[in-house]
Amino acid sequence: MKKPISVSILELAIITQDSNATETFQKTKDIAQLADKLGYKRIWLAEHHNMAHVASTATVVLIGYVASQTEKIRVGSGGIMLPNHSPLVVAEQFGTLETLYPNRIDLGLGRAPGTDQPTAEAIRKDFFEQAQRFPQNVSKLQEYFSFENATGKVRAFPAEGLNVPIWILGSSMDSAALAAAYGLPYAFAGHFAPKLMIQAFEFYRDNFQQSEFLEQPKTMACLNIIAADTNEEAETLSTSLYQMFLNLIRNDRKGLQPPVSSLDDIMNEAERFHVNQMTAGTFTGNKDQLVTDLRKFIDYARIDELMVTSPIFDHNAKLKSIEITKEVIDALNQ
Repeated sequence: MKKPISVSILELAIITQDSNATETFQKTKDIAQLADKLGYKRIWLAEHHNMAHVASTATVVLIGYVASQTEKIRVGSGGIMLPNHSPLVVAEQFGTLETLYPNRIDLGLGRAPGTDQPTAEAIRKDFFEQAQRFPQNVSKLQEYFSFENATGKVRAFPAEGLNVPIWILGSSMDSAALAAAYGLPYAFAGHFAPKLMIQAFEFYRDNFQQSEFLEQPKTMACLNIIAADTNEEAETLSTSLYQMFLNLIRNDRKGLQPPVSSLDDIMNEAERFHVNQMTAGTFTGNKDQLVTDLRKFIDYARIDELMVTSPIFDHNAKLKSIEITKEVIDALNQ
């Protein structure tokens, strides 16, 4: 590794088995406050809909809550699914957040609905048309944040003139091309769709166009990281993550399941193949193991920032994983 790398958290607010949204939001606060104390750079909240086990539906509300409960850490969206929303309203919301919490708000934008087709259509009848207009809507959003829009007929208060960093999020070459063409930082969803990650980063860097927002390419990879005191414990904890993806492909809407001793009796060969593809961006182990494995990944992927998500059933074990992960990054940066 040639340069220090920052580490951030993607918090999905996943509801564990036999828990509820109230408890989950309390856990999210605990995670954010620990990350703030440890020196994580960012904590981002996702946007999902019609998922009984995911509490991050009203993303902007949750960002405001987390920002109010922390002091220094940047808080943002990972991401706002722009086709679900009017660019004007997004600008107003994030302008309000930035005004309340200056220099602490990030706006990550995604193109997917964050849900199934019927729900996407319930959110916005013209969702699929707006998904095709994603690049134009990103431009419109930038326009609302600009000083130049002071002469426009439609203005976004209090967003106008505020510096809210916009990130393009994605899991495909399309998102890499857009981020490169617009000169914006690019975050890849390696925690659930890692197949094209390296190719997308290379395309983004090769085609990056300097902009008023960014002089050089800036990449972030989001990975699953399950850290524990021993490799064996981390491996056991990770079985909750694999069960989560298994339930996803089965369309079985369960809360996050407790760890199991073996996955062999739970999934068949075809299911294991699909789960392994989706979770290839997963790193599991103790501190020494993760230092070794993440150094190789960071050098290979040539990323500027790392974002981690840790679907761990036991809350205290998750907090411990977050502590160990920060120790790993500190060791890599020495």
